[in-house]
Amino acid sequence: MECPHLSSSVCIAPDSAKFPNGSPSSWCCSVCRSNKSPWVCLTCSSVHCGRYVNGHAKKHYEDAQIPLTNHKKAEKQDKVQHTVCMDCSSYSTYCYRCDDFVVNDTKLGLVQKVREHLQNLENSTFTADRHRKRKLLENSSLNSKLLKVNGSTTAICATGLRNLGNTCFMNAILQSLSNIEQFCCYFKELPAVELRNGKTAGRRTYHTRSQGDNNVSLVEEFRKTLCALWQGSQTAFSPESLFYVVWKIMPNFRGYQQQDAHEFMRYLLDHLHLELQDGFNGVSHSTILQENSTLSASNKCCINGASTVVTAIFGGILQNEVNCLICGTESRKFDPFLDLSLDIPSQFRSKRSKNQENGPVCSLRDCLRSFTDLEELDETELYMCHKCKKKQKSTKKFWIQKLPKVLCLHLKRFHWTAYLRNKVDTYVEFPLRGLDMKCYLLEPENSGPESCLYDLAAVVVHHGSGVGSGHYTAYATHEGRWFHFNDSTVTLTDEETVVKAKAYILFYVERQAKAGSDKL
Repeated sequence: MECPHLSSSVCIAPDSAKFPNGSPSSWCCSVCRSNKSPWVCLTCSSVHCGRYVNGHAKKHYEDAQIPLTNHKKAEKQDKVQHTVCMDCSSYSTYCYRCDDFVVNDTKLGLVQKVREHLQNLENSTFTADRHRKRKLLENSSLNSKLLKVNGSTTAICATGLRNLGNTCFMNAILQSLSNIEQFCCYFKELPAVELRNGKTAGRRTYHTRSQGDNNVSLVEEFRKTLCALWQGSQTAFSPESLFYVVWKIMPNFRGYQQQDAHEFMRYLLDHLHLELQDGFNGVSHSTILQENSTLSASNKCCINGASTVVTAIFGGILQNEVNCLICGTESRKFDPFLDLSLDIPSQFRSKRSKNQENGPVCSLRDCLRSFTDLEELDETELYMCHKCKKKQKSTKKFWIQKLPKVLCLHLKRFHWTAYLRNKVDTYVEFPLRGLDMKCYLLEPENSGPESCLYDLAAVVVHHGSGVGSGHYTAYATHEGRWFHFNDSTVTLTDEETVVKAKAYILFYVERQAKAGSDKL
């Protein structure tokens, strides 16, 4: 948002000698001495910790608002309000009066000058001791990421994603998509777009409203984020630029509240699809897509216009069949989809783990069967029969007319009650290999023996009790090994741990090579 309080709150000189010594990201809170999430006040240059540590930055603002008895002091306080501060790690700016992040600047550009000064301090204050500590950390991290594979020692090259403030929902989806090879490789091979030139070339991008929408590209920031993962050059990457673009083009995800990972995935894929349709970097992506025969050969699913890599990989087609129970009239409709949202059958909706012996365990087959079984619509969903000329009782059934290359299955774990959105915490058993979708096809006889088998590529898990709280992590397989992605922390795991997870979103990849089918 554009803040009206900058002129009265940004008062420090960009190269102020009042700044503490050392790198800004390591500055300590002047109250509790914590060096986690330091924020600097742009009025007085004092440093305090953020609201997710001990909240002293906010308390500094609140203390400055206490009315003073002296009239002159009160008048001075009205001009200098300590309302704006800057994150010393990400250099984003926040106004406590607006209670939002700031995208504009003062007429003299003081915010950007302070930002550049902090960046220079960060880059120039690496002492020999800091170098030594960093090397020790890197060596320690590397040693902890070694795995014996076929008798040889191999280093893990996975990179985590820093949490920017309740952004675990985004991190889990990004890590999952980065491990879907065809999808990830397509974006990584796209040509880079230079959004900046001249004096600002090579510097970190900070998108502001004054830059205009032409300088914002979700595809470009998504591409850069995917390129940063799996390089092994750093243990964690900060997806700040991508998150700011998300804020700009997806208003639902502005702020630092916990969000629904599935909702974010759908918005992300939809916006990537739309931007790719419009062309990127002056190149038509429908042309690029056609050059990739593997993707274009069987791509018949178009959502909102021309096909893109999004619909080529995630796109499938459902047949929705409705029958009037009075006259028997049948209505068929074909609907494209990028994912399938599956209900957990009501008989399984009680909290249980895989190891609990009381009652049957819900399986992914139960959820798929519930989705495709014949269903009689209730009184609130009466079907308008064109033959009867009025709404009638009817039955509905889904068939899958075309399976996608990557089958994304969303388990509907959150349900509204009268006042609350409750979570269904039921464990759902799912296969790692050989998910057979043939029995759900409209014309199974026209499919090959291997074309309906899917192997698991990634799982998103929600930990906690509600959609507005809790935490998201992801499991994904890369080059035959399973990893657990928990924001900036990436650890090797095993198949036994993965299958015990209470899945929220499952990504299955169509099996290409012939292998032993361990069917569901």
